[in-house]
Amino acid sequence: MASGWMIGVMVELAGEPAPLRHFFAVGHEDRNKAEWTAIDRAMLIGGVATSPFGGLEPVHVVSELSAQTVRALALKAGEVRPLGWKWPRRWITL
Repeated sequence: MASGWMIGVMVELAGEPAPLRHFFAVGHEDRNKAEWTAIDRAMLIGGVATSPFGGLEPVHVVSELSAQTVRALALKAGEVRPLGWKWPRRWITL
């Protein structure tokens, strides 16, 4: 069972020609709750895309986060950590 989730959210920003994927580490075991929590946080950055772009859904699970990864990177239960636009390899490979 996952201890957390890596969620990608496509965010539309003024001046950008296309939505950009922003990554969030979410400390919820429930996948749906993690997705909605990431959406709420993404809305602070910009508008969430309303349709798929470049073969990616506006909100999508990138990977589960194991208990070992969550502990190693100190993600607390219920915490949402915005990770930016770059691929979060440190979070996925542990």
